[in-house]
Amino acid sequence: MTQPAVHVPVHDHDGGPWPAAPGRPGASVPWTGLAVIAAAGVPVGLLWWLLAPTGLNLITRDPALAAGSNPETWLPRDLVLAGLFLLAGCLSGIFIAGNRPARLGTATVVLAVAAGAVGALLAWGTGVLAGTWWSAPVDTSASASIAFSLRAYAMLVIWPAAIALAIFLSTVFGSSEPKPASGGTAPERKMDE
Repeated sequence: MTQPAVHVPVHDHDGGPWPAAPGRPGASVPWTGLAVIAAAGVPVGLLWWLLAPTGLNLITRDPALAAGSNPETWLPRDLVLAGLFLLAGCLSGIFIAGNRPARLGTATVVLAVAAGAVGALLAWGTGVLAGTWWSAPVDTSASASIAFSLRAYAMLVIWPAAIALAIFLSTVFGSSEPKPASGGTAPERKMDE
């Protein structure tokens, strides 16, 4: 007597940044990847100080934008950090999603967003610290924004939000199952008694 063909599930991981635990797709938490995302806040903060007005000002090199006493520099300084956060968040989300975004567990996504928040806080602190160490001393009696700082604290949510959005978009538009290599359908396995 012949039994109908049965499709045997094959757990074939395509070599993303971290493998899932056997039997439970998306069950493993990529602690190393999350630590890398959080630690990326240090170089992002240094880049902020290097590129932004009232920092080293490598983007414009305009001497009028080098002084924090010019209120026109405050918004561009915050926007440089926002742009860096957006870039870091998108790259982090793509890194976390890897090739198989459908295998991500809820804990991994939540921890990735938390790692982005930690990275944002580290970037902010590193940039302010770099401004304190390497910028010329300034008189902040008129306004605290004269010193290298962040005025719009809402910018700190851009990195974690970009991670969540990148993971969401890669899950929606990404391929969750590998495509057959031969261009046809995958061979069926039959089980006989």
